[in-house]
Amino acid sequence: MTAAEDTTGASGDTGTTEVFDVAVVGAGPTGLLLAGDLAAAGLSVTLLEKRPRTAANLTRAFAVHARTLELLDARGLADELVSTGRRIDLLRPFGSMALSLRRLRSRYPFVLITPQYETEKLLERRALSTGTVIQYDCQVTGLRQDHETVTLDVQDTEKAGPEDHGPEDHGPGPDGRPRQIHARHVVGTDGVRSTVRDRLGLPFPGQAVVRSMILADVRLTDPPEDTLTANGTADAFAFLVPFGDGWYRAIAWSPDARAADTDPTSLDELRALTRAALGSDHGMHDPRWMSRFHSDERQVPHYRAGRVFLAGDAAHVHSPAGGLGMNTGLQDAANLSWKLAAVLHGQAPDPEALLDSYHRERHPVGRLVLRASGALVRAVTAGTPARRTARRLGAGLLARLGPAQDRALGLVSGIGIAYPPPPGTRRPTPAGRRAPDLPLAAGTRLYEALRAGGFVLITPPGAATPPGTPLTHHHWATQGRTARVLVRPDGYVAWSAPAADDAKTAAAVARWLLPGGRPRKA
Repeated sequence: MTAAEDTTGASGDTGTTEVFDVAVVGAGPTGLLLAGDLAAAGLSVTLLEKRPRTAANLTRAFAVHARTLELLDARGLADELVSTGRRIDLLRPFGSMALSLRRLRSRYPFVLITPQYETEKLLERRALSTGTVIQYDCQVTGLRQDHETVTLDVQDTEKAGPEDHGPEDHGPGPDGRPRQIHARHVVGTDGVRSTVRDRLGLPFPGQAVVRSMILADVRLTDPPEDTLTANGTADAFAFLVPFGDGWYRAIAWSPDARAADTDPTSLDELRALTRAALGSDHGMHDPRWMSRFHSDERQVPHYRAGRVFLAGDAAHVHSPAGGLGMNTGLQDAANLSWKLAAVLHGQAPDPEALLDSYHRERHPVGRLVLRASGALVRAVTAGTPARRTARRLGAGLLARLGPAQDRALGLVSGIGIAYPPPPGTRRPTPAGRRAPDLPLAAGTRLYEALRAGGFVLITPPGAATPPGTPLTHHHWATQGRTARVLVRPDGYVAWSAPAADDAKTAAAVARWLLPGGRPRKA
């Protein structure tokens, strides 16, 4: 529950104070998924966004990879999102090289091409339906924390009357003064220029990778034969991919470009770069929007600072190559949300260790994605003859080696991402690995069972459910399987044993969950 009252802030100004379990700053895809998960877990959550409610978030993301679709499937959202876009199951990163996503052992062996606003629209609807309080037109101006609470100073940027605010909006404080929000935890998902990260005083080391890229949504009179078209030369790089509704996302860049992000763009410039890279501009016309941007490689050293966490672009940013940015942020959110919920509900046997595991698991993934996307953008924009030769030889080797393809596809799709097993776990172990969508008894499957929002225990028929433990218990779909598997809410294996009795199973579950606790919302 939330509370609001007039109080005196640290500055001495009187304003409105609101109290929540968690405050999430930044209503992009990462923040929306995280807030929706936390509210579905029965927590009071507010989501703060400095953009107006009506402002379109025309950002650069357009690819939704297999692992992200699996996580959305665990929330009952994947099929609806898939219906908004176009599936691509063959990737041609450069030249004649082709990688088949049909090799992926997933319910979603493809990359979905859909505008980011479709993903946000779906996640916003879910966040509101679970009880998230979304507050637009609010800028965080201060952050303080102690051993129990984080206090945010918030300035409303829109001086609107009560009639202009929806039920999920909070208007300005009295006389337009700043107000305060108290939360037990805060998560900054507010992008590359994160105010939360800045207020924490955390560095964001890194460098610019490429400058003055042009990004646009256009129509084509003469579309290319390949669904995804990309190529780089010594003079230019260009990329075209269809959304499936007649619009194409276009990205183009010249290594000689020196324009600033704020400099104007033109369709003529985009056409010229596309012709230089692809040999044709494919009749490019009628752009619905265009912008210029530069691409950085940066990562914050620590994803946690006391009671505050960073996720998505606030924690890591990299080149758009591979379409990994939004996907990595959504996977950050899925990793963090269940851990915060378990701690705030008193379900974690070791709360601090569980919260620390967010950084331990996700920081190496962010670093890996940063390096992979950087290597890919350098490969596709190789300018010298030696680099182009190395690219061609590397592509040929990758195309001939199945295991190498599988590793590359596993990284890009997220299917191959795994976490270190819990300390003290004997190796080899599946603990920390992604759980596939296992068939379960009664015609259901694992990712449907994960929609309950908690841990899922899978056992042979007849095994007892650990008493009082907040998990969902299912049996194998086929007879004769003796293994017992405990799957985390984010779809990774927590524990498994080829054969175990009820006592060992209960002991394994107890290392992750304490009995009792508040139920999750349906």
